[in-house]
Amino acid sequence: MQTRSKMFDDLSQLMTNAMGVAQGARSEAETAMKGMIDRWLADRDFVTREEFDAVRAMAQKAREENEALKARLDALEAGSQPS
Repeated sequence: MQTRSKMFDDLSQLMTNAMGVAQGARSEAETAMKGMIDRWLADRDFVTREEFDAVRAMAQKAREENEALKARLDALEAGSQPS
C-alpha cells in the first residue's frame, strides 16, 4: 500500500513539474512570437493606433480652421463688393 501511494506521489510530482515546464515554454513562445510580429510591423512602417489618432485629430482641427477661415473670407469678400 505504501509503495503504491509513493508511486502516485511521484507521478503527481512529475506531472506538476511537466505542467510548469509546458507553461514556461508557452510563455517563451508567446514572447518570441510577439517580438517577431513587432519587428515585422516595424519593418513595414505601419503606424500605431495612438499615432493614427493623433494625426487624425490634427487633420480634423486643420479642417475646422480652414472652414472658419473660408467663412471669414467669404464674409469679408461679401462686405467689400459694391451693392
